[in-house]
Amino acid sequence: MNGPALSDRTVLVTGSARGVGRELLLATADCGAKTAVHYHTSAEEAREVAEEATERGASDTMVIQGDVTDPESVDGLFAAVESELGAVDVLVNNVGDFAPTHWEELSLETWNRVLETNLTGTYLCSKRALPAMREGEYGRIVNVGYASSEKGLVSPVNFPYFVAKAGVLMFTRMLAADTQDDGLTVNAISPYVVENSDEFPDELPRDRPASYEDLIQPLYFFLDPENEYISGQNVEVDGGWLPETV
Repeated sequence: MNGPALSDRTVLVTGSARGVGRELLLATADCGAKTAVHYHTSAEEAREVAEEATERGASDTMVIQGDVTDPESVDGLFAAVESELGAVDVLVNNVGDFAPTHWEELSLETWNRVLETNLTGTYLCSKRALPAMREGEYGRIVNVGYASSEKGLVSPVNFPYFVAKAGVLMFTRMLAADTQDDGLTVNAISPYVVENSDEFPDELPRDRPASYEDLIQPLYFFLDPENEYISGQNVEVDGGWLPETV
């Protein structure tokens, strides 16, 4: 699939050693971007992604470790990318743990981890990326949400994940409004079930999960320099899923 020309852009996708983050980063490599493969604990997988990114056309690439929930780690992460690849032009906030367990059975540690990786990490990375983006002529932040989070979707199982993703989408709208005069855009992509999901419901919209390509299409749209007026938007990649159906 054809994407925007990104040969002079530096792309950082958090959590890009595996899964959705990996595929989104490789999609920008296909466009010639300079790619920073971020990981927390998956070092070997991150190196493999970097190698593939180079093979697929990335103009430069690096591997960087960091904890997106820790301000000092985030600062060090960005400083390393800026030193080797230049200022981050595209930030995809993909990191976000989930806990498919009833809320009463969750430990406080797990509760906090889900909230912090999804929401706090998005906040810290976005805050760190903004100064350089504001100084440039192009900047894109794309946050990964969850389908129907804006509709108040809740469940006793995985509850902190739904809360965190609702917060991510609120943060997306707020940041878009706060940066509307800065020459950058902030948007979100919110999948339901993706092809790499651990569990699949009995019934899926259109009889299949979302493919990686289904997520890459809106990513390319948001990264296109010509789409500079579209900000604060959320594209739900869910095949027409309607959770409130009775």
